[in-house]
Amino acid sequence: MGSFSKNNIPLLLAIPFCCLIIACESNFREVQKMGVSEFAPSGDADSINLKYTDSGRITANLISPKMLDYATVEFPFTEFPNGIHLTLYDKNGKQTFIVANYAISHKATNLIDLQGNVVISNQSGDRLETDQLYYDQKNEWFFTEKKFKFTSAKGTSYGEGIDFSKDFKKINSKKISGEVQSE
Repeated sequence: MGSFSKNNIPLLLAIPFCCLIIACESNFREVQKMGVSEFAPSGDADSINLKYTDSGRITANLISPKMLDYATVEFPFTEFPNGIHLTLYDKNGKQTFIVANYAISHKATNLIDLQGNVVISNQSGDRLETDQLYYDQKNEWFFTEKKFKFTSAKGTSYGEGIDFSKDFKKINSKKISGEVQSE
C-alpha cells in the first residue's frame, strides 16, 4: 500500500475544489442564458402606425420607428426605444399630440411612461414640456413630479410636479412660477 503524507492533503483538497468551481461556472452560464432569453421580445416591429378605435371612432394614432413587445414576461410591457408620436382624439375629434424620445407601456396598469424631451400639445395652443411624463390611459390623465414648462394663451409658467386631463381643462400644479394672466 502506498503511504499517505501531509504533502498530499492540499492536492486531495484541490481536486474536489476545482470540480466545484467548474460545476458552478457551468451553472452560472446556464443562468445567464436563461436571463437573456427570458427578456427577449416576443414581438419586434419597425415603422409602426397603429390606429386605436372604440365603437368605430378613432381614439388614438401611435407612430413609432421601433416597437418591442414583451408579452410573455411576468409583467408584460411594450417598449418604444426610438420614441413615439401619439395623437389622442376626444369624442368631438379634438386632438392632443404627444412626442417623446422613449416610451414604455405597462399592460397591467395601463400606464405609459414617456421619457426624454416630452412635449404634449393640443389644437388650442397649450403646450407642456418636461423630461418625463406618465399617462394613465384608463383615466385619460397625465402626471409628473419632474420640472416642466407650460405655455398657453394666458402665458408661460414653470414648475415641478403637475397633473392634468388630456384636454388641459383640469390642471393641478406644484411649485409654480412665471407670468400667467388670470381670467
